[in-house]
Amino acid sequence: MSSDSPSDAETDIDVLVLGGAGVDTIVYVPELPLPFADSHMIRPGIETRAGQTGDFVALGLHRLGLRTHHLDLVGADPEGELVRRFHRDQGIPLTEVPHPAGTKRAVNLVGPDGRRLSLYDATRGHDDDRLPPETVKALAARSGHAHVSITQPCAHALPALRDAGVTLSTDLHDWDGSSPYHEPFAHGADVVFLSAVALDDPERTMRGIAAHGRASVVVATAGADGAYLLDGAGSQLVHVPAVTPPAPVVDSNGAGDAFAAGFLAAWLSGAPVRECALHGSVAGAYACTVPATRTDAIGRDALRAEVARLSAAAGGH
Repeated sequence: MSSDSPSDAETDIDVLVLGGAGVDTIVYVPELPLPFADSHMIRPGIETRAGQTGDFVALGLHRLGLRTHHLDLVGADPEGELVRRFHRDQGIPLTEVPHPAGTKRAVNLVGPDGRRLSLYDATRGHDDDRLPPETVKALAARSGHAHVSITQPCAHALPALRDAGVTLSTDLHDWDGSSPYHEPFAHGADVVFLSAVALDDPERTMRGIAAHGRASVVVATAGADGAYLLDGAGSQLVHVPAVTPPAPVVDSNGAGDAFAAGFLAAWLSGAPVRECALHGSVAGAYACTVPATRTDAIGRDALRAEVARLSAAAGGH
């Protein structure tokens, strides 16, 4: 953590997660892309459950023993009740700001190999949406770190979070390296995660983030190809091999969120960044074995045991 972060004596929140609360409808399809047809018979079925990027990062951090608090806009609708129930059942505190447009929702098409195509309902947000500044400031004052989802309206909370002196992280997901919407997040966080899926040159994008922003660590995840790690603007790009999942891969939904949670839990404890990446890789690999219709994340003991096993095996070579 940075030297100007609030002391442990002043905080009761290890990580404040902003944004990314919502509901997904999971549809398992026979293949992706889905062939055009008048109809498809879907098995194992269609299920709606709470859990979008902020929910899953909060869950991952909570399961790893960090005191986690979630803040977002939530509607007074059935989807909002699913979000509230998710947090109650998991024991994760939620500060919800009433949102007239309703709770964020998406449809996830999941193929047999676990790949996912997400369709987000863009009507659930407006350009003038804001998290109340006084609420952001009050929660940030109690926090040691903040993870900021790229959902509207979290970019507007970045100045208040920086004023509070907390370290910041964000996940740019499938940013193409040029969309201006992502730039406040990319340039405003100390730790930046993103997917390499839409990048022609991941290293160039990562170095641009480090050069133009405040990031000391940039991580680009690449699925089965592992991840790329940049520890400081002038450092060498490091490839982090993928970790073999402990069970068959059934769904990639939430793997990036799990990676971020595992990485951050280690980073906030002061671990070296390569060790943090290993924690993230183990957490992400576990997430790929969990069906999207079920809510789960790796626990602290299991994560530590697998990291220790892999570290010992690597040392043995």
